[in-house]
Amino acid sequence: MSELRHTPFEDAQALFAGTLFVSLALILLNQAGLLTGGTAGIAFLLHYATGLSFGSLFFAINLPFYGFAWARMGREFTLKTFAAVSLLALMTEASPRLFAIDRLHPGYAAVLGGLLLGAGVLFLARHRASLGGVGVVSLYLQDRHGWRAGRVQLAIDAVILLLALLVVDPPRVGWSVLAAVVMNLFLAINHRPGRYLAA
Repeated sequence: MSELRHTPFEDAQALFAGTLFVSLALILLNQAGLLTGGTAGIAFLLHYATGLSFGSLFFAINLPFYGFAWARMGREFTLKTFAAVSLLALMTEASPRLFAIDRLHPGYAAVLGGLLLGAGVLFLARHRASLGGVGVVSLYLQDRHGWRAGRVQLAIDAVILLLALLVVDPPRVGWSVLAAVVMNLFLAINHRPGRYLAA
């Protein structure tokens, strides 16, 4: 069995589609006053607490993880991840001028946002990229120790969402937990090592 290789064009469209899905999820969550886990969740916490730009915070928070990614996951993974993080930061900065929602129930935002996040992260993972931070650590642990990336990320996300109680009201944290559970269950079910092997 050998791993199927993607062409550069296939990688580029996956990076774009994955980050676009995630940017739409983040628009939904932000519009509903929710947040998520991972480095995006940390960026949301700081954004809500300080009013600073989410995109800039997300980009900056990921900077310390690139050294780890380069050492543990390799050059190709790190460069793709840097590209995805940079593209997502730009998309979230541009989104207020491109997309607006007049009415949005937080439950709908949580479920749809969680599915879009899961799908976007899956696109990236299958093309050897991530959105940095917690995703890098989760994918490394899956590749190295066989731990499911979705389950690892769910545990880390739980800690981040507990910290959210300091800046977001409890009902919105509850809806945010639902979004994280939807996303991580999607990943746990659909992202399995060896799925892209061919005879």
